Amino acid sequence: MKIKEAIFSGSSKKLDDRPKEKLPEFAFIGRSNVGKSSLINMLCGMGKLAHTSSKPGKTRLINHFMINKSWYLVDLPGYGYAKISQKAREELATIIRHYINGSAELVNLFVLLDSRHEIQKIDMEFINSLGEAGVPFSIIYTKCDKMGTNSLGKQIELNNNTLGLYWEELPPIFASSAETGKGRDEILDYIENSINNIK
Repeated sequence: MKIKEAIFSGSSKKLDDRPKEKLPEFAFIGRSNVGKSSLINMLCGMGKLAHTSSKPGKTRLINHFMINKSWYLVDLPGYGYAKISQKAREELATIIRHYINGSAELVNLFVLLDSRHEIQKIDMEFINSLGEAGVPFSIIYTKCDKMGTNSLGKQIELNNNTLGLYWEELPPIFASSAETGKGRDEILDYIENSINNIK
């Protein structure tokens, strides 16, 4: 798939406030500062489509971007640590949960994991909650340019083994780098094939 056009279509807290035109939705989520905005910008080939920040917890709303007038890329708030109040964290968790469990247009949720680290407890809890709710998801390992090939391979294998303790069959898994563009074609082709399977 080639992205020819990416247009910001609106921010929302509630499902009813999403863009009125219903299209297939592919959402992206991860722990704060996992590199989500940088990945989205890389996929779309636009440096400032999604706002990047060195400070965790920057995304506070559900942001829809219409891609090629045929589907939405959905940028969700991060989960986990962010320098915000407990009340604000609970509000974000509610926004995320209502969207993930309530959007009939959600085709796939991409869960981002930092390839340099072991999967944290909060990641496993979130991923397992998707299974319990029957939410279709895939995993994208981010920042894959930050490690050598051997170290990267070992870390991803370790993380996949951890996932295998909970899942008989692993979801689709992608390795990516916002710096080098690694994984871009594979992720976009996966989205394109998913859209074609809906038709």
